[in-house]
Amino acid sequence: MSTDASYRSDMHALYADHHGWLYSWLRRKLGCAHNAADVAQDTFLRILASRDALLGVTEPRAYLTTTAKRLLIDRARRQLIEQAYLAELALAAESLSGFPSPEAILEALQALEQISAALQGLSHKAHQAFVLHYLDGLTHAEVASQLGVSTRMVQKYLVQALVQVHQVVRD
Repeated sequence: MSTDASYRSDMHALYADHHGWLYSWLRRKLGCAHNAADVAQDTFLRILASRDALLGVTEPRAYLTTTAKRLLIDRARRQLIEQAYLAELALAAESLSGFPSPEAILEALQALEQISAALQGLSHKAHQAFVLHYLDGLTHAEVASQLGVSTRMVQKYLVQALVQVHQVVRD
């Protein structure tokens, strides 16, 4: 059997054998059938996108659980960014005579989602440096202190993050 056919067969078996279990686990965890279905689907899509993902997997449920938990963390981070943005919008709206248009709000949320997606490809420390500096407003020295690295390394992390964001936004 060819490698592609074998991979498709393995993915089909993984999905057929474990989708129901993963969906049930997520539904209990999230308390919402729709969100559980979305995360279950996203879990399999993430595994499908990584062609080497199934190599050496001996505990498929543990692997699926870990992947789903990472997606839940990503979702929570995205929601925090959206909530922070909406809170800032509310503060700005109070001080302005006019409110941003729904289109402007949508554009901003889409930009935040693009930035969030771009940050997913970074190391944990680079991601943290970006959030601490650009969202929390910490100086390079304060970020370095929190991450336990030099300010030079913080600068490198921020350059990595900005390059990654620029590439994603440009595409």
